[in-house]
Amino acid sequence: MSSCSSTPSPAPEATARDSAFGELDAKIEAGMQSYGIPGVAVGVLAGGQEYIKGYGVTNVDHPVPVDADTVFRIGSTTKTFTGTAMMRLVDEGTVELDAPVRRYLPDFAVADPAVGAEVTVRQLLNHTSGWLGDDLQDFGRGDDALARYVASMTRLPQLTPPGSVFAYNNAGLVVAGRIIEVVTGSTYEAAVQNLLLDPLELSRTRFFSDQIIGLNIAASHTVVDGKPVVGTGFWEFPRSCNPTGSLISSVRDQVRYARFHLGDGTAPDGLRLLSRQAVEAMRSDPGAGGTLQVELTGMGVTWMLRPSAENETIVQHGGTWSGQRSGFFLVPGRDFAMTALTNSEGGAQLLTDLFADDWALRRFAGVGNLPATPQVLGAGELAPYEGRYATQQVVETGSLESVVIDFVARDGRLHGTMSDGADPSTNPDEDGGAQLGLAFYKADYGLDLGPDGTPVGTRSDFVRGDDGNIAWFRSHGRLYRRQ
Repeated sequence: MSSCSSTPSPAPEATARDSAFGELDAKIEAGMQSYGIPGVAVGVLAGGQEYIKGYGVTNVDHPVPVDADTVFRIGSTTKTFTGTAMMRLVDEGTVELDAPVRRYLPDFAVADPAVGAEVTVRQLLNHTSGWLGDDLQDFGRGDDALARYVASMTRLPQLTPPGSVFAYNNAGLVVAGRIIEVVTGSTYEAAVQNLLLDPLELSRTRFFSDQIIGLNIAASHTVVDGKPVVGTGFWEFPRSCNPTGSLISSVRDQVRYARFHLGDGTAPDGLRLLSRQAVEAMRSDPGAGGTLQVELTGMGVTWMLRPSAENETIVQHGGTWSGQRSGFFLVPGRDFAMTALTNSEGGAQLLTDLFADDWALRRFAGVGNLPATPQVLGAGELAPYEGRYATQQVVETGSLESVVIDFVARDGRLHGTMSDGADPSTNPDEDGGAQLGLAFYKADYGLDLGPDGTPVGTRSDFVRGDDGNIAWFRSHGRLYRRQ
C-alpha cells in the first residue's frame, strides 16, 4: 500500500485576496507608467490581512527603492490628525464640539462680526463655517505662526451662514489647531505629538523636515511631456498652515493609523486614547453634504463621509501638495482600509483610479459608488446653470487672487473654461483657459469631464440659494459664486 501527502489548499477567501493584491500591483504599476509617477507606497487592511508594499523609486535623479518606511507628505490627511487630537480633548472634557469658538479664543473674528461670535468648534471640523477657506498665508517659522494667522482672519468674507453649506475650509482647520494650542498650553505640533503620534508609535510621522533627517525621503516630481521631473516642492510648507496639511509619514505608519480608526480607540500597547464613542463620533452626524471629488453625505469630525450603493459609509480623506499626492479611506462596516502615497503630480490620476472609482472598494470591501449615469439634457434644462462663476483665495504672500469658470451648454452637457479673473466680456471659448466640463447624472450633480469630453472619475455639483436658484458651483469642495 502506498500513500501520498499534499499541502492543504489555501482557503478560497485567501486565494481571492491574493488575486486582488496581484491585481492591485498591476494597476499601480500601469498607473505609474501612464501618469509619470516614479514611486508609490500602498497599504491595505482587508479580511484580517495586512498588505504593505513600495513600488518604484524615491527620486528619478538619485533612485532609491520606495519601501514601507519611505516618507512622503500626506497633505490634507493631516486634517484628520488635527481632528483626532481635538477629540482626545473632547473626550477628557477640555473642549466641547458644539461650543462657540470664542469660548477658547475670546478675540476670534472674521469679516462678519456675528459669525465670529456664533461659529462652533464642530463647524470648523466639518467644513461648514462658511467663510472663504483658501487662506494659505505664511506667517513664518515661529511658535506664534498659528496665532498670527488666526488674528489675520478678520479679512475673510463670509460666503454662507455657519452650518448651512459644505465648502472645504483650510482656514477653519487652522483655527482648530490654534484651539488645541491654547487649551494644551503648547504648540500645535507638540500637542499632536503628545496626544497622538507618540502613543500610536508613529515613529516616521513628523511635521518638520529636520525631524526626518536620515530617513528614506520621497522627492516631489512634476510631469513634463509624460515624464517625471524632480521638483523642490516637498520642503516648503508654511507653518501657519500645519494643522491643514504638513505631516510627513510612511505607509507603514498610515496603516497603523488606519488600524486605530478601525478599532476601539486603544493604542498598540493597550493605552486608551479615545473612547469607542469618540472614534465613532468622528464619522457620525455629518454636516451639510455635497461633493469633493466624490459625492459626500457630509463631513464628520474632519472625515469625509461618503455614501455607497450598499448603504455602508465610506470614511475618506486625501492630500495634495507640490508633487505629493495621497489617498486614504476606511469602510468600518467591512473592516477595510487602504492608503496610497505617491511622489508625483501624476499621482492625482492614480488616486482617482483607486479612491474615487469603484475598483478598490468593490475588489476589497464589496461596496461601490452610488450609480451615476451621465445624461444628455436639453438647452432649456441646462440654461439655469450657464454663466460665470468666481472664487478667491489668499496666497502665501497675503494677496487675494481670483479664479473664474465660464459655463456654456453644448451637446447636452456643460462646457467650461477656467482662468484667472478675466474680463467678463471675454469669450470663454477663446480666452485660452483650462477646459473642463460636466455631464449631469441627477439634479444639480454631475460627472467631471476632461477636455476630450470623457469622465475623469470625479464629481462636482451646484448649490441653490434660499430662492431656489443656482447660487454656487462646487468643484473640489470649493464654492464658485454665480456672477
